[in-house]
Amino acid sequence: MGVTGTVAQVPERAVPTASPPAEGGAAAERPEPAAKQVPHRWERPTGVVEDPWAWLRDRDDPDTIAYLEAENAYADAWFAPRLALTDTLFDEIRSRVQETDESVPVRRGPWWYTTRTEEGRSYAIHCRGPERDTATEVVLLDENLEAERAGGDYFSLGLFDVSPDHRRLAWSSDADGSERYTVRIRDLTTGEDLADELTGTSSWGGAAWSADGRHLLYTMPDDQMRPFQVWRHELGTPQSADVLVADEPDERFFLSVELGRSERWITIESSSKRTSEAWLLPAADPTRDLLPVRPRVEGVEYGVDHWGDRFVVLTNLDAEDFRVMTAPLEQPGAWTELLPHVPGQRITSVEPFEGHLVVHEWARAQQRIRVVGRDGAQRTVDAVAGAGDEPHEVELDANPEWSATTLRYAYQSFTTPPSVYEEDLATGRRELLKRRPAPNVDLDAYVATREWAVAPDGTEVPVDVVRRRDVRPDGSAPCMVYGYGSYEASMTPWFSVGRISLLDRGWTWALVHPRGGGELGRRWYLDGRLLAKRNTFTDTLASVEHLVATGWAHPRRVVLRGGSAGGLLVGACMTMRPDLFAAVVAEVPFVDVVATMSDPSLPLTVTEWEEWGDPREEPFASYIQSYSPYDNTVAAAYPAIYLTAGLNDPRVSYHEPAKWCAKLRALRRGGRPLLLKTEMGAGHGGPSGRYDRWRDEALVTTFALSVVDG
Repeated sequence: MGVTGTVAQVPERAVPTASPPAEGGAAAERPEPAAKQVPHRWERPTGVVEDPWAWLRDRDDPDTIAYLEAENAYADAWFAPRLALTDTLFDEIRSRVQETDESVPVRRGPWWYTTRTEEGRSYAIHCRGPERDTATEVVLLDENLEAERAGGDYFSLGLFDVSPDHRRLAWSSDADGSERYTVRIRDLTTGEDLADELTGTSSWGGAAWSADGRHLLYTMPDDQMRPFQVWRHELGTPQSADVLVADEPDERFFLSVELGRSERWITIESSSKRTSEAWLLPAADPTRDLLPVRPRVEGVEYGVDHWGDRFVVLTNLDAEDFRVMTAPLEQPGAWTELLPHVPGQRITSVEPFEGHLVVHEWARAQQRIRVVGRDGAQRTVDAVAGAGDEPHEVELDANPEWSATTLRYAYQSFTTPPSVYEEDLATGRRELLKRRPAPNVDLDAYVATREWAVAPDGTEVPVDVVRRRDVRPDGSAPCMVYGYGSYEASMTPWFSVGRISLLDRGWTWALVHPRGGGELGRRWYLDGRLLAKRNTFTDTLASVEHLVATGWAHPRRVVLRGGSAGGLLVGACMTMRPDLFAAVVAEVPFVDVVATMSDPSLPLTVTEWEEWGDPREEPFASYIQSYSPYDNTVAAAYPAIYLTAGLNDPRVSYHEPAKWCAKLRALRRGGRPLLLKTEMGAGHGGPSGRYDRWRDEALVTTFALSVVDG
């Protein structure tokens, strides 16, 4: 389990030449879809507003589905003459993946667990074996088979949790992208599922086995998809007989449940965006009353886990970037400092092992790992010798063994595929266990560096750039810029075989780290939320201007891409500076901010008032309206636009990109492409199978290459 220092472990709302190239092909001859306009007036603190496209919120209106299908047909027609390019890009992506592969086996108790994939099959296969070399011997769960049984085009595995005695597997699945999961219990001796079936559960809140494997604690969502209850299920009994363990009436808070790393204590946590409270339950006696840790105090966050003869606590109490405390087993609320607060050095999680702690943190927009002994002695893990200044990701890998004296961690960068290392904590000896194969990729052909842009208020903003070594900063290269910048989510550089297709065509690719993320500490987040949210967008605009000024991007060949809250970033930047971009790609974008955040009946709204503010009152009404993309779409010459949506999306409803597309069609000037692609049987993450995801990536790249290079 470990202890996280980010309270909001919950979902969030949450790519030209001197003159634009002419459009041609079938789509140019096909009339654009036209959404009907129905006057709808509603009152905001800033005045009465008319929204002619509000009717698109009603998915039961036949005109809604007809409009989405018309937009899909229009997008298909636009892509049709470019099918050869899309096929080429898809083949390029596929050629860089070793399709039959397996993960590094992980020992847990008497078994070695692994996951493998097979060429031609879309989903993973989960296995175990008695030895490391035989870890694929016993198939526990074949997602391909379960997807076939589900009978649709979508399949998502949620829970996958083996009981402490290794006899049973609790697993859950979602067959339509709605993120309401059905939990099943599999007997790992026979390979058959038991009669137990728990429907309508939440994967957001997790689950926890009791020590003897007789009980499973799980979470249930309310109508707004908030995990608000923890229930206890006894194997062999119907769901109707399950016992309510915890109930959270405050709509700002999400409940979660998890078995600690030592497997001796279960933690139930209630978290809002800025406050948390926790209770403990002995895993050996799950029917006992909950043991409270500390009552909630507004603005105080903490997480707790068992560490042998004491508890370990990660908290922001009097520590903006968090500190580590310990507490006696008989008094989990009596905290004593172990590791002090260091401003700007944001501790994000602590993993307790029998003989040490592992601390994961951010410092100067870069991740690192510290190992702390029981005596307080500590050292920093040298993630990869010789990595130098290249931006990279270093995360803890699977380390399920409580008594382990080795540490596994994962490393990747823009130029290095995901790699699993294991370090002996006594000797410091490090071994590369596996690097994900990247066939047909010359890794030495690419180089990544960090730039620092300067925001309008003088703040330095990190920007990571990757390119081919032979690309020079002469201002000629097209550039794809990717950003997020919300929820204190820190975006680490990741390796992408899809990105190679752009780089090999002479593009540069940049990852911006605007305020609103967590890369430079909690203050970086606080300065990009609520009434400081516009910093996220102005930081991004400054980063793009920096890339142009330093020659890494052609001034009229920049594509901005982001998804969910990153789609908000795309929309806000585009409406503020439409002249700065040749094209934008906004995937499941959160763009109708005022209307969505004014409606408590929608999923996530109440919990997210602490992130965005409540636009039903000032000063948030005026401030949010000043950047909300839907509200700021006016008659203007916008760049080429590619939007995506999921009809079953519970995080960002399909109607947000749909309404925005309709408004853009009515108001935009010029003939640049405007495409909306809605997945009619999926949700927030788009298609579920890996081949479908590769095809989606090929479509995005096709769009970028077509509208930028003509």
